[in-house]
Amino acid sequence: MSNAMSSKVASGNAVTRALTGSPLIAISLYIAIAGGLLLMAGLSIADVIAHRQALAETSDLLDQLRGRKGGARNAATAPADHPGTPFLEGPTVTVAGANLLQRVAAAVGNVGGSVQSSQVDVAGAQTKDGLVGLVLSCELEQPALQKLLYDIEAGMPFLFVDQLDIQVPQATALGDAPSGRVRVILGVSGQWQAAK
Repeated sequence: MSNAMSSKVASGNAVTRALTGSPLIAISLYIAIAGGLLLMAGLSIADVIAHRQALAETSDLLDQLRGRKGGARNAATAPADHPGTPFLEGPTVTVAGANLLQRVAAAVGNVGGSVQSSQVDVAGAQTKDGLVGLVLSCELEQPALQKLLYDIEAGMPFLFVDQLDIQVPQATALGDAPSGRVRVILGVSGQWQAAK
C-alpha cells in the first residue's frame, strides 16, 4: 500500500518538476487548456444562436399558418377572419347536431364534393360533456381534401376532426386509371353550449 502511495507521490512530483523546470511546457499546456475552453464557449454560443434562429423561423411559420402576414396582425383581429361563434348554436342538442351537419355538408359542397351518408351522434357519451359528434361519408377530388380539412378546422364554430379515413380507388383489372375522386369518412365534433 505504501509502495502505491509513494509511486503516486513520485509521479506527481515528476509532473510538478517537469512543469516548474520547463516553462515552455507549462505555457503550452495553459494555452491548450485556454484554447479548448474558448472553443467550447464558442460552440455553445453558436448553438444558442442556431436555436434562436430556428425558433424565429418556426414562429414565422406559425404566424403564416395562422394567417398573419408577417405577424403584423394581432390575436384581436383573428375572429374577424372567421365570423361566427365558437360554439355550435341551437336551443337543443338535436338542433346543434343539425347545425353541425349543415356546416360540414356546406364545407364538402364548397370544395366540389358530395355527401354520401351522415350520422349525427346526439345521444353518445360525449354529449354529456357538451360535445356533438358527426360521422360523414363523402366523395371529392383528392386535391380538395386539404381545403376541406382546413375549412372545417379553421372556421367557426370550432370543429375538430376526430376521424379521417381515406379510400383511394383502385385501378381496374383492365388497366384503367382510377378516377381522381376519393371516398372520405370524416368524424367531426364540436362543442355545444346550452342556452342559459
